[in-house]
Amino acid sequence: MAASLQTDIVIIGAGPVGLFAVFECGMLDMKCHVVDALDTIGGQCSALYPEKPIYDIPAHPSITGQGLIDRLVDQAAPFKPTYHLGQQVQNIEKQGDDWRVVLANGAMIECKAIILAGGAGAFVPNRPPLSGIENFEGVSVFYAVGKRDAFAGKRVVIAGGGDSAVDWALSLAEVAQSVAVVHRRDEFRAAPESVKRLRESKKIELIVPYQLAGITGNGKQLQQVIVKTLQGEERALGADVLLPFYGLASSLGPIANWGVELHKHQVAVNPATLETTLAGLYCIGDMAHYPGKLKLILQGFSEAAMAAHAAFSRVHPGRVLDLVHSTDKGVPKGA
Repeated sequence: MAASLQTDIVIIGAGPVGLFAVFECGMLDMKCHVVDALDTIGGQCSALYPEKPIYDIPAHPSITGQGLIDRLVDQAAPFKPTYHLGQQVQNIEKQGDDWRVVLANGAMIECKAIILAGGAGAFVPNRPPLSGIENFEGVSVFYAVGKRDAFAGKRVVIAGGGDSAVDWALSLAEVAQSVAVVHRRDEFRAAPESVKRLRESKKIELIVPYQLAGITGNGKQLQQVIVKTLQGEERALGADVLLPFYGLASSLGPIANWGVELHKHQVAVNPATLETTLAGLYCIGDMAHYPGKLKLILQGFSEAAMAAHAAFSRVHPGRVLDLVHSTDKGVPKGA
């Protein structure tokens, strides 16, 4: 049996609401581990609309999805959260008043409370049906972009025709050696202005109407992406990196079997504490359900604060929680 890790709070979901929960917990002297099935921080904001503007974040008339995530990561950083990325929670087990969280890789985390912040559920990429693609994943095949500078000077092939494909093609064209976009038709499902920029770019080659047909490489390093038309015409594209952006599949996954009360595809919570029907298990963000619930990031931020305050007594039993404004308390030194 693998050794167990120890922390105060396990947050399941590294999207904007989960990241803000790290900050709120940190301000209450509670350490966090964060688990996400995606291999990058940011949830839907990073995976689906990194370059698209969000207009309803307080004090930000406009901010991109990735811009918001970058700021939330910086805000949480003083509290030194531990991230477990590319890992799905397989099970949670009650240990007296505490919890044990079991990850897909066999790792276990002992904690006082759990905060579910999984958005619409666990997101996993829709993988293209290419033989041997799993051998390249994480090295030269990626389903999300973490830091675009990691692709500087590389030959990048992007597959897909939605917002993620178009936005990242435009962004990576600024740093990559070359960018090619493979799509099965000469129509893109993205913001019209972005599509216009894509077509006008002299740094991006549009490979249409083609589909992915195969990949070749040496070990885990990609060398070529093979594409074909529906008529069987084939091309080989030199490539260092393949980014298949075919969307994400979401579901409650194992959460549906944890014994919490569900409302359709959401988790029912007490709106005063965000606690589920299981003591010490909280749920915030789009996954949480209660009367009057709004699926807005800003409401998720409020829920993160409420859940953190509700969990305080489980982490620090007997300790009085005095509400002190951050302007007075500041961010603790050496957190």
